[in-house]
Amino acid sequence: MSVVGIDLGFQNCYIAVARSGGIETIIITNFKNTVHGFKKFHGRAFDDPFVQAEKPKLPYSLHKLVNGSTGIKVRYLDEDKVFTVEQITGMLLTKLKETSEIALKKPVVDCVISVPSFFTDAERRSVFDATQIAGLNCLRLINDTTAVALAYGIYKQDLPTPEERPRNVVFVDMGHSSFQVSITAFNKGKLKVLATAFDPYLGGRNFDEALVDYFCEEFKGKYKLNVRDNPRALLRLHQECEKLKKLMSANSSDLPLNIECFMNDIDVSSRMNRGQFEETCAQYLMRVEVPLKTVLEQSKLSRDDIYAVELVGGATRIPAIKERITKFFCKDISTTLNADEAVARGCALQCAILSPAFKVREFSITDVVPFPITLRWKSPTEDGLGECEVFSKNHAAPFSKVITFHKKEPFELEAFYSSPQDLPYPDHRIGCFAVQNVIPQPDGDSSKVKVKVRVNVHGIFSVSSASLIEKQKGEGEEMQIDSEPVVQNGRAEDQGACGEKLDPAAGCSKAKVKVKSIDLPIMSNNIRQLDSDVLNNFVEYERQMIIQDKLVKEVNDAKNAVEEYVYDLRDKLCGIYENYVTQEDSNRLTLMLEDTENWLYEDGEEQPKQVYEEKLDALKRLGQPIQDRHREHEDRPRAFEELGKKMQLYMKFVDSYKQKDERYLHLTAEEMSTVEKCVNESMGWMNSKINAQSKLAITQDPIVKVADIIAKIQELEDACNPVVNRPKPTVEEAPEVNDQTSGAHNGPTAKQGAEGKGDAKESQQTKPGTKEMEVD
Repeated sequence: MSVVGIDLGFQNCYIAVARSGGIETIIITNFKNTVHGFKKFHGRAFDDPFVQAEKPKLPYSLHKLVNGSTGIKVRYLDEDKVFTVEQITGMLLTKLKETSEIALKKPVVDCVISVPSFFTDAERRSVFDATQIAGLNCLRLINDTTAVALAYGIYKQDLPTPEERPRNVVFVDMGHSSFQVSITAFNKGKLKVLATAFDPYLGGRNFDEALVDYFCEEFKGKYKLNVRDNPRALLRLHQECEKLKKLMSANSSDLPLNIECFMNDIDVSSRMNRGQFEETCAQYLMRVEVPLKTVLEQSKLSRDDIYAVELVGGATRIPAIKERITKFFCKDISTTLNADEAVARGCALQCAILSPAFKVREFSITDVVPFPITLRWKSPTEDGLGECEVFSKNHAAPFSKVITFHKKEPFELEAFYSSPQDLPYPDHRIGCFAVQNVIPQPDGDSSKVKVKVRVNVHGIFSVSSASLIEKQKGEGEEMQIDSEPVVQNGRAEDQGACGEKLDPAAGCSKAKVKVKSIDLPIMSNNIRQLDSDVLNNFVEYERQMIIQDKLVKEVNDAKNAVEEYVYDLRDKLCGIYENYVTQEDSNRLTLMLEDTENWLYEDGEEQPKQVYEEKLDALKRLGQPIQDRHREHEDRPRAFEELGKKMQLYMKFVDSYKQKDERYLHLTAEEMSTVEKCVNESMGWMNSKINAQSKLAITQDPIVKVADIIAKIQELEDACNPVVNRPKPTVEEAPEVNDQTSGAHNGPTAKQGAEGKGDAKESQQTKPGTKEMEVD
């Protein structure tokens, strides 16, 4: 199984995979010419001001769904259908998953997917639902800049130790549609995001649109063309402006913009240089410094505390943007990371770390909460509301907090973002959570209710659990109540009481009392959250669409196979197959091919797979024998030549034996007779087949096939090779044997007996660990 990291971009997608030796980007997809630019519709209502502002820029239509969400209209199976954003993203992820599996030749299940750091709870839940629709196991939704930080830090061998002062690095990411900045502190084996800032509506496309506006006005005056009235011309101008922007990043001289037959058969041309470009885009360049200033202030660092400034994202290649970043930090910028692939690489690394299928270097990640979160509570019979901020801006994440309430009845919790003015989203609500089955204590006092709230690894907020602490009467074993902090990322998590009476057990031990902890049910209602039944229906529908797509592909493949065979065979009948078919058969087959071609574009336009397969089989019954005759005629001489070489080799071996060659004297006459007989039989077989084949026309099926010749070669080798390859035995002198007992010599050896008596010194081999002995 493979793990992948997916940079789900606004305009492009990048997929990286963890392999032995490192991270490799395997896929880059550009869906500019299909449904694109829907990433920021996740979790948004159709009436959302951002959605309405995007509508005129899209080549597809948006529709309001029953629940108020944004739907996208597409053509599917020759019908117009409206799908949710989660379904569209699920389709994209399904396609990316399939393409990855083809490239990797392995199944893909585990993944980590990047999202902008400014995505809210509703947007993150929507993306996560899309991964489930696609059948992916999303181990983490990771912020873009956090993924970049991981790709940067995990390979650094010189990071400070945990006890040393961390290395602070700024990551600046300006892509096609957004601008994100983060400051991350690195120590050996870990990274901690200190602060994030962003401009969600500043990206490369703003600069493209500024150029488009400029040239629309110029062409209106110069050529009397109203470009915005022609969608096709406007699209071409967008493409040319994007190219011009990239050229101006590398060249400061005047550059031309020429488009032939642009509109009304009119060719248009213009010029622009980098200075003009910066003047045209001045309003966007002025916005670059704001997030830089914000992130530095929130991190409470000075410019001197910054070790490096790393740039990623396509739009950071614009020189004016680089200059402003350099000037702000008073430091040379770095581009050591791949500007386009860094996010996907970081996602793949995080996936490898989290997946049990891989063993990689441990590297812990502590991210931050992008917006402060406040919790408000109320009970049915209580007057007024209570509230407190449970997670401040840039609070560490993932993180859990336990809050203690004193209640006599069920109550509701409402979570929302505390600073709606800083939120790039029109609804500051997160969700409502009803804590049920709360009752007073037997003595009538309020019950202690412990509620755990959490921002998880995906950056999603939840009320994860609630329990009622009930006092017990009677005898029995006492238990000690310890308020143990939940450990996360190697550190204890905070506990506190939001405006209510603080639990005296928090952070310390309390006197022993008898209590019982009862889990309480929680009813959750998140903003713009898909119901579980709806999500399950989407998952099933996606599965059905995958099956349908497979069937459609199989039908198209079968149809294409017929069409390809018709064109290929017709060309070869007038070419390499011409001499291998009679004129009569050629005419009959040509007519059949023409009829099949006409059928394909008429009645055969839409037929079941089986019909196309039957058509192909009918054609092959006539065409395959011709193809076989051609192939046999081409390959037969080489096969006979190989057989002849083998026979010549074995006959040379027999001749050497007959001439008393010393190398073969160890072989018997019977064995050599067997070899000679096999060679003669093969020779006779080959001559008879060649003679018979020579009497046939090449338009007739061959009397001997290449497979028969190969079988004859194998038969000859099986009979002869055991004899030919038998090695000559070597005669080794037998070792002398000494019968030596208790150091006494019992008599002369065979060698001594032959040479006469006399003193002989023999060396006796002894067992390991004993001394060597001489016997006289």
